Amino acid sequence: MELKGKKINFIGDSITEGARVEKEENFYPNIIKRNAGLKEARNYGVGGSRIARVHNITDSPSDEDFNMRAERMDKDVDIIVVFGGTNDFGHGNIPLGTMEDNDVYTFYGAVKTLCLYLIKNFPDKPIVFMTPLHRLNEELDYNKRKEENNPNAKPLSDFVNAIREVCELFSIPVLDMFKDSGMPARVWAWCEKYMPDGLHPNDEGQKLIANKLQKFLENL
Repeated sequence: MELKGKKINFIGDSITEGARVEKEENFYPNIIKRNAGLKEARNYGVGGSRIARVHNITDSPSDEDFNMRAERMDKDVDIIVVFGGTNDFGHGNIPLGTMEDNDVYTFYGAVKTLCLYLIKNFPDKPIVFMTPLHRLNEELDYNKRKEENNPNAKPLSDFVNAIREVCELFSIPVLDMFKDSGMPARVWAWCEKYMPDGLHPNDEGQKLIANKLQKFLENL
């Protein structure tokens, strides 16, 4: 797919928003805009936000889930990229659910709701999902929740698989950053280079994301 002159909506969390990135020009949407000659790279990233909805919504921007924010995205767009799910796992308060769920209060249900909204409202536009990246302490967090008998204790890989399964149901392409990011968080030397806090890609990490996503989009 030719990207030059296209308008892309990027909806995501703190990674899309650019947390821990020193230069705004190195946010991955901005890198793609520059390298691919996009007309617009609209950044709808909000730190701490989840795909699924919590029952006790506060005034915090992070409680505006992806489904809420998708409704406010600019409709004049050529491509939509969704990159989320790490906070649904990370906060430990989102039920994973099952493929039978259709409400926004489980992860499966929220991903399905988001897919259906995007397909309905952008029927002729390419939609792409990206899976969460590995996190440095994902196993530690999961095991701690199991020990605390947290009913939402599921490994990050289960949230990744949910995105894969739901997108397969709707024939939506998925860029699997959990498997192929090139940023192995469990190897400290690589983690230190690309995501020093174990979660947020730095300028170099954002460049990796941008390169992989641009190639993925161009090959659609």
